[in-house]
Amino acid sequence: MIDDPWRPPTVLLAVDLVVLTLRETSLRVLLIERAIEPYQGALALPGGFLAHAEEDIAAAARRELVEEAGLDAAALHLEQLGVYGEPGRDPRGRVVSVAYLAVAPRLPEPVAGTDAAAARWQPTDRVLSGDLSLGFDHRRIITDGVERARVKLEHSALATAFCGPVFTIGDLQAVYETVWGMRLDPRNFYRKVQKSDGFIVPTGEERRTAIGRPSRLFRAGPSAVLSPPIVRSADLAGAADFHTQKGGNEHGESSTHRHPDRT
Repeated sequence: MIDDPWRPPTVLLAVDLVVLTLRETSLRVLLIERAIEPYQGALALPGGFLAHAEEDIAAAARRELVEEAGLDAAALHLEQLGVYGEPGRDPRGRVVSVAYLAVAPRLPEPVAGTDAAAARWQPTDRVLSGDLSLGFDHRRIITDGVERARVKLEHSALATAFCGPVFTIGDLQAVYETVWGMRLDPRNFYRKVQKSDGFIVPTGEERRTAIGRPSRLFRAGPSAVLSPPIVRSADLAGAADFHTQKGGNEHGESSTHRHPDRT
């Protein structure tokens, strides 16, 4: 008996892009409004199929970023996030998608093109909560991308890129709170930052405000990797809840305590 010859299944290869930035004090993800079926009119990640069999996958990701959102791919560091290939994830057939992640500050407004009717920055909390309806399995991909970004803040000096050339500990804490989606206790955060060698360096200057004591200014240090890392934990967040319950201000500070980055 001769077995039927094996034939490879028809599988399409695509790329999807999770691009995150801080905008208007919230973590935002780049989404497009699809101009074609499937999911015409729905929000989705920018992305698409390979242009041809010889196209490099990373090159396809950069091309799609330019074509669908008008963003300069050369200015972004794209890293592979994961591979998504469950049967039924795309009504056009068996589609395997290689997802890429970019986390960058001060990104411009996107410009829609090709298969996109519109492109805009959307708050990630609305995506993760289900408040915004997305096509395909893109909510899952964004969830994975946000978690990767949160881990990057634990182990790298990425947060300083979202601050200005000089910043206060409070400015840095605001970045962590926005990306992690949690309130942090100022004193515990200050202690963690100071223990991480080479993370930030004092400038010797202060920022003065109309009220309160001046805050010390820092700049990004020489270390790209945090040692020890600043890990999300109960000791970072728990006291902030206590301050809030006891009448703390909008930064999680108790009204009876001075912020530790103030002299």
